Amino acid sequence: MRSSIIGKIEKANRYIQEPDRVMFQDFKLSFDGDHSAYSVSFTEGKMYCSCDFFSNWGMCSHTIAMQKLLGEMLPVEAQTAVPQYSLHPPTHSQLELKIESNT
Repeated sequence: MRSSIIGKIEKANRYIQEPDRVMFQDFKLSFDGDHSAYSVSFTEGKMYCSCDFFSNWGMCSHTIAMQKLLGEMLPVEAQTAVPQYSLHPPTHSQLELKIESNT
């Protein structure tokens, strides 16, 4: 193997040990859940999912799993696995306020 290739592999292995070098900006993926495949995306600093639970609560097991998998590769504000809500889902107006306050 050429020495330049070996150097690139060694550098890549060092990068793997330093995940804080990577910062996701946007992505979209298919998440194979227990009941169906869902579309999970990350855009403008927020995680989104096509499942029904997410549409009511603004978070779900799929987004939490991605936050845990990606960890510090997400911006700090996107690393929180569970938004601070009460035992009841937020109202539509509460979600609008949260969206408006983040823009």
